[in-house]
Amino acid sequence: MSNREKSPFITIYGQSFERIPIKTHILSPQDDMAEVIRRYALPLMKKGDILTISESPMAITQGRAIPVTEIKISLLAKVLSRFVAKVPYGIGLRAPSSMQCAIEETGVIRIIFAAGIGALGKVLRRKGDFYRVAGMQAALVDAATTSPIPPYSETVIKGPKEPMQTAINLSEAVGYPVAIMDINDIGGSWMIGNGAGINKHFIELAMKDNPQGQADELTPLCIVRRVVS
Repeated sequence: MSNREKSPFITIYGQSFERIPIKTHILSPQDDMAEVIRRYALPLMKKGDILTISESPMAITQGRAIPVTEIKISLLAKVLSRFVAKVPYGIGLRAPSSMQCAIEETGVIRIIFAAGIGALGKVLRRKGDFYRVAGMQAALVDAATTSPIPPYSETVIKGPKEPMQTAINLSEAVGYPVAIMDINDIGGSWMIGNGAGINKHFIELAMKDNPQGQADELTPLCIVRRVVS
């Protein structure tokens, strides 16, 4: 479902909030996210607003989109990717190229340990142990088929660098609270970085239905605004 088909309004704690997706150009490593916010979002923002940024576009501006042709896939990545369980949305680390990027992010020892704990978890019928051990950066790796927008349909996108500090820096630079979000169309909503004054539970509820969309909307930014009656 595209963001055009989703209601811009959501009720949280008995209060109505509007989500306003912001369309931009196709971002690249040459873009500075603070300048992108100033150009596209600031003219629309009002006192009390929160700005969210999708994690993949944030990572792209940090040079974290790696062309598949430039990834040297190790034997370990090929082996481990075969044992990754299917995920509800996308391929994840089942692609050797994305598994290789996860190894580079976490280190060989940690990824092997995570794989062992994950295998034990399967025996115990417990989910999520691999990612709990491997860590956030492994979980944030997006496989090359995730993005429908060229050239990123042929790149693996790693998670943003230092998302918490990045969100703090952006909040200070633009004068509004900023949250970096990992969101998908099946109800996954995680805040991975935030400036001061943002409640994690609130912003995850506000973005849970992914009002920015998961296709080619080109809306990496979204304003969350309380509706005053």
